[in-house]
Amino acid sequence: MEKKIIQTAGRNALGDFAPEFAHYNDDILFGENWNNEDIDLKTRSIITVVALMSQGVTDSAIKFHIMNAKNHGVSRKEMAAVITHTAFYSGWPHAWAVFNIAKQVYADEE
Repeated sequence: MEKKIIQTAGRNALGDFAPEFAHYNDDILFGENWNNEDIDLKTRSIITVVALMSQGVTDSAIKFHIMNAKNHGVSRKEMAAVITHTAFYSGWPHAWAVFNIAKQVYADEE
């Protein structure tokens, strides 16, 4: 069994303002979903980056998930291949934006 994912970002950022949303984020999305063992964390991380890229998300959310993917064993070469492959389906401009973020995350490997 892999190390259990524990998330507190929802409660830290929105606990007082939107406690139900914080609960869904921390306990359901990251608690139950990310700890489901039917998909390993490396694959789950790749899927998440692809989904965010496909939606054009190029803010701190995708940076967090690229860092998460790196921490779960996605190499720089694999991330470049994932972004390139996804570009053909989600759009070239999305890939350019995500590559710039991925380069920051993997800068220590250059």
